[in-house]
Amino acid sequence: MSVESAGGVEQRLSDSPYVERVYRAGAVAGVVPARMRSVANSNWELVVWRDGGETHVSVRGPETGPTVLELGPSTGETLGIIFRHGAFLAPMPVSALVDTAVSSPHTTARSFVLQGQEWEIPDYDNAGTFVDRLVRAGLLVRDPLVTDVLRGDTTTLVTPRSVQRRVAAATGLTQGAIRQIERARQAVLLLRQGIPAIEVAQRTGYHDQPHLARSMTRFIGRTASQLRYADSDEMLSLLYKTETEVRP
Repeated sequence: MSVESAGGVEQRLSDSPYVERVYRAGAVAGVVPARMRSVANSNWELVVWRDGGETHVSVRGPETGPTVLELGPSTGETLGIIFRHGAFLAPMPVSALVDTAVSSPHTTARSFVLQGQEWEIPDYDNAGTFVDRLVRAGLLVRDPLVTDVLRGDTTTLVTPRSVQRRVAAATGLTQGAIRQIERARQAVLLLRQGIPAIEVAQRTGYHDQPHLARSMTRFIGRTASQLRYADSDEMLSLLYKTETEVRP
């Protein structure tokens, strides 16, 4: 199990076949950036955050473009459970969650409501136990074929059309959309390491530097040059490398 901590965000991989990773974020040295840029993301997640003394829980779907969220001094710790491609809530189609979120209709400091049932709010340390409970209750299921296909395994006997349907049903997105988003996120990670844009374009399969620039605008909302320099007033949402195959 790998644990990383940077920029006020602590994250770790999960041993669960349902979970990509778990993270928690909070103010660094008491300073909260003025805003957060939430970049495109092909995974859905469950998010718990505290603001002004109130607790909120939402299921947030995949995001096909960037959004900017205003933060304030009352913003507290945020917990996120990011689910793997192929895992989904059976009664809640992921396609209906794309570019939106569904909040718990009733939340206290200790519990929230999901699909008509009351659940204890998870924390960073017991997130795996919470996920196991969802699985046992039949709420969280997974299609392993989707996970394998997006990882690059083409040894399936299922027809391409069936694969497309199952990927769309489990993720809310097409294979092409997922790969475009993951390629853009991978490019951001490389750009922030100081690697020249032309080399990043070559490594991640873009046709040329202008192609990379268009992708950054569409999925990240920032240029390659802007990504090289830290902005104390704005933080980027969590970035990480997944097992999803990235190809042109």
